[in-house]
Order: sequence, then structure tokens, then C-alpha cells
Amino acid sequence: MSSISQSLKLGQSQQLVMTPQLQQAIKLLQLSNVELAEVVEEELATNPLLEKDEREPGSSDENNAAENNTSDNGKDEIDEAFEKSNTNDDFDPGSSMADIGMGGNSKFEDIENSFENRMSEDKTLRQHLIDQLHMTFEDNRDHMIGALLIDHLDESGYLREDPEELAEKLGCSIERINTLIRELKGFDPTGIFAHDLADCMALQLSERSQLDGPMTTLLDHLDMLANHDFKGLAEICGVNETYLKDMIEEIRSLNPKPAAEFDHLVVQTAIPDVIMKRLPKNLGGGWRVELNTETLPRVLVNNEYYTEVAKSATQKKDKEYLSTQLQNANWLVRAMDQRAQTILKVAAEIIEQQDAFFNYGIEFLKPLKLSDIAEEIDMHESTVSRVTTNKYIGTPRGIFELKYFFSTALVSESGATHSAEAVKARIKTLTDEEDPKKILSDDKIVAILKDEGIDLARRTVAKYREAMNIGSSVQRRKQKKHLAP
Repeated sequence: MSSISQSLKLGQSQQLVMTPQLQQAIKLLQLSNVELAEVVEEELATNPLLEKDEREPGSSDENNAAENNTSDNGKDEIDEAFEKSNTNDDFDPGSSMADIGMGGNSKFEDIENSFENRMSEDKTLRQHLIDQLHMTFEDNRDHMIGALLIDHLDESGYLREDPEELAEKLGCSIERINTLIRELKGFDPTGIFAHDLADCMALQLSERSQLDGPMTTLLDHLDMLANHDFKGLAEICGVNETYLKDMIEEIRSLNPKPAAEFDHLVVQTAIPDVIMKRLPKNLGGGWRVELNTETLPRVLVNNEYYTEVAKSATQKKDKEYLSTQLQNANWLVRAMDQRAQTILKVAAEIIEQQDAFFNYGIEFLKPLKLSDIAEEIDMHESTVSRVTTNKYIGTPRGIFELKYFFSTALVSESGATHSAEAVKARIKTLTDEEDPKKILSDDKIVAILKDEGIDLARRTVAKYREAMNIGSSVQRRKQKKHLAP
């Protein structure tokens, strides 16, 4: 016969209880400047004690107001929330380059979704292309270059920039740029990344298997079509006028602006949250990093208005309402200030770690992990992860998402570490620049890399080469023999 008994046991456990204000601080850290501006607009509409700060950034008045509106206790609480949550786990903004969690039982994914659910479901052309970019390429450098090329599309969806200038800016080979562009021209919508109208039509006709000799000739003489010189066109294309009319109908069925279906969202490019600029030599050189004040919203707590209204508040509910709004307003200002300082701290450390990339080019991107940055700046890895997601930095080499600067490390036999992405980039450069008469075997690539201090096994070179869709030496010999003049 079993017996039933009751007992009382005491135990200690730690659990992070997140207040709504701390949840807000965590959420703000994850947002880009543009997304933050939308949240701030909502707060301004509902909180009468908040107002926009219209003063120039860095002014003495602004600094004094910041000191008055920020308490050390509030800042410490926000710091603690950032660190404890999820513990389980020479740029010119006006240049052409600029055109281009869980914690306890709080369920931070619900917070993210609540914001995202308020966002438009319409996907921008940029996001549509970025999604395809990540599905097509594995190499971080291809992601970085591809994102840069996307940001150079015009309103029609054409890429009119000179590949040589882009290659020089990024510090990579022209062959790599051209190879990427060829791949990007296969993206949806068809015709995207074309150099001009004729190229755009050729891509669409090729997809329909209608790009024959006469049609190619017609595309080369679109000026004659514009001048209605049908007789001359028929003669040049080697067809009769009846057949030419059919060809013209096919041309008219094409989309001359492949990006048009995205309406006003066509050329919405990445907007940098952080900007880095090169300091002049007389100031010591190096880099300066700052938040993009053009997109960063700034707010103040109107304490004078609070004092005035509080005098006339006699009922308890009115007093409680004012107290709550004042508390919310102060928390928002503190959270935004802490967000700014955290982003600057993380971005500055990334710039320091990847200095060689900014100075010499994409092949000098060093291996870097979130934990490396977190350790250097004494923050939790989850905080660094939030900061680097969906945040962009404007650099002399273009606009890049902060997360692009992280890649896995490759340890050679000598103990030296190299970025796996940098090694892939070097292999790509070697095969792009090889002499068509002296195609490099994988063994030869291994030998060249070893001379450069990179010890790799032949099978690793082959794996990297195949991951980048680079053919074997036999395949490349046939291809380059066919392409040779």
C-alpha cells in the first residue's frame, strides 16, 4: 500500500524579469536608424512630454540637455538588460556610394514580430535581390560586392557603373566583378543588372530562346527602329519586312524597365546607420566613426511642460498619467542614448579589427567572430549580434552590413590564421588571372598559396574552388581556349 506525503523544499534560482522599459531598450538596439525613426514617431504621437530635438548635433545645448535627461541608474539598468538578455546562446553620405531574443519567459521574438507586423509587407527590389544573392553565393566577399552592385542600380534596374571603377574601389579584380555581374544578370526580374536597353532586351529574349542572329542585329540598331527605318533594318537583319514586323512585336512585348513592378520602392538602397571617415594626417590619421545624424532621430523630454501641467493636475488618475508618461519619456531618451553608444563601440572595434580591408581591399578581410568583438569591448556576444544585424556602415569602399565583416578562421600548418573568405578570394583571383596557355592545377594553386604563407591541403583548394563554381583545370583550359582571340 503506497503512502502519500507532502513536503516543503526551499531552493534558489536566478531568473531575469524584464520590465516593459527594458524590453523596449532591447528592441531599440535591434532596429536600424530608419526603423527607430518610425518607433520614435509613434512615441511622439502618444506621449505629450516628448518632442523632437531640432538642435545641431554636438551643440552645447544638446550636451547639457543630455546630461539632464540621463541618470546613471537608468543607464546601468539598460546596460544590465543588454548583457543579460539572451544569455543562452573617406565616406561622403551625399556621394554616389550613398545611393546605394529570448530571455527568461519574456519571448523577445514576440517583440520583434509586433514591430515587423506593423511594417509594410511589400518587398523592396533591394531585399528581393539580396535574398537571391544569399541563395546564390556562399562567399562573404561575393555578398559584399553583390550588395554594392545592387545599390548602384538605377530606377530602371540597369547597372551603368564602370566595373573597373567598382573593382578599384573594392580592391578586387575586374574579372571577379565581371563574373559576379554575369551571375546577377540571371536574377529575377529578368533584365535586371543590364548595362543598357539593348542588353536588357537581350536578356529577356535569351530567356525566351528568341535571341537569334537577326534579333541580335536588330538590338544593335535600335536607333534605326526609333527612326522608323524599317526598310534599312530589314536589309541589315537579313529578313523581309513581314518578318521584321514580327520581330518588332516581340521587342514591344518586352519590359524595358525590369524594376518598374516595384513602383516607388525600386531604388530603395541601404542607408548607413554608421559612417566612417579617414582622418587627415595632421590629426593623426586613422579612422573616425560616427552615427549617421541624417537618419538618427533625436528627442527631448519637455520638463517645463511637465511642471506646468502637473500644477493643474488635481485628480489621482491625471497625476498617475503624467508620472507614467514622464517615466516612459525618460526611458526612451536613455535607451536611445545607450543604443547609440553601443553601436559606436561595436562599429569602432570592427573597423579596428578589419583595418587591412579598408586600406588594401577585399582580399585582406581577416577572420573575425562575434565573440572576438564582444571580448574586446567587454560586452555579451548576443549584444554584438543584435548590433550587427540590419545595421549598415558607410565606408570609402561602399555600404556594407556590419555582419558582413565576420568570417570563419582557417588555421594553416604553421599556426597562422587566415580568413576562409580571404583564401577563397585569393584562389578566385589566381584562376581569373591565369594565363590561358598555363592553366593552374590545384597542386600549383596549393604551391602558390604556400609560398604566400597559406598552408592548404589540395582537397581544401578543390572544395573552395567548387564552392565558387570554378571549374577544374581541364574545364578552364577548354573554356579559355574557346574564349581566346
